[in-house]
Amino acid sequence: MPNPQLSIMVVDDTKFSSAVIGHNLTRAGYADIRFASSAMDALAMHEERPASVMVADWLMPEMDGLELTTRIRQTDEQSDHYTYVVLLTAREGDNVLSEAFDRGVDDFISKSSMNEQLLPRIYAADRTSQLINRLLDENRLLASNNSQLEEHNLVDSVTALGNRRYSLQRLEDMLRNVESRGGICCTLVLGVQNLEELTSRLGEGVQHELLKGIARRLQQLVRPTDVIARVGASTFAIVTLAEDPADCKPTSFKRLHDGLNLKAFKTTEGYLTLRAGMALCAVNDRQALPKASQLLELVENHLGAAYETSLITEVRWPQAV
Repeated sequence: MPNPQLSIMVVDDTKFSSAVIGHNLTRAGYADIRFASSAMDALAMHEERPASVMVADWLMPEMDGLELTTRIRQTDEQSDHYTYVVLLTAREGDNVLSEAFDRGVDDFISKSSMNEQLLPRIYAADRTSQLINRLLDENRLLASNNSQLEEHNLVDSVTALGNRRYSLQRLEDMLRNVESRGGICCTLVLGVQNLEELTSRLGEGVQHELLKGIARRLQQLVRPTDVIARVGASTFAIVTLAEDPADCKPTSFKRLHDGLNLKAFKTTEGYLTLRAGMALCAVNDRQALPKASQLLELVENHLGAAYETSLITEVRWPQAV
């Protein structure tokens, strides 16, 4: 059964297409439907009141559906909200759809069969958006509760990620795992080179917005089993286990590097671009393994080189057997 209160936004520069979609949704029982004739209008309406589901034409003047999706994701990062984005398209081909999924699009409706596909897609979008937004609400509550126990806490109160204490505990666990079972432990540290300058210029509130945005983006870009923690004022650590040495090379983390450096973060002071540097070190059971604190500090000490080169710096643990 449809949820009449589901907030739906239809974005299409063609009035006829919008009217057809609106008619089908209204007839199905949906009552909260808004219409935008351009991507810019949609963004303004979304900032005023976020939509749970957005149905947008892929091809629009000034800003297409992919760019709109990118901007919606940036807005959602700021507000701890998730908008399920469905694009209307006449385009075909796996390469085209793969690019769109990588940009954050959730689903597609073919214009040639819109009447048949629209309502089933909206039913699915309703269930998914409700689930994700419920989880976001629960995470906010958990972060709020955890921040009250900061003295013994393993959670960073700003980002709701693990803190340095948590990172060292999990890293120590992974090193013991490598020592007993083999494999590779990879530790990556990323630092935000211009965070202090932005904080000085724009204030602590914007700093917190950026830190939260970084945390959410990292969670989207890494594997669910990877450990993410905020280990310093402007530094984060990611720890992962791997079997293949190729999975612990700088090229394996290029998507992460690009995701922070090439996509701006939306804040109350506008869209801000960060300069993030990354350094990593991989160790295996054929080495004299370091302590967790030694390994983390070793990688942190090479962030300066990463800032200078704008590349992911690979660090070697020196005590090989």
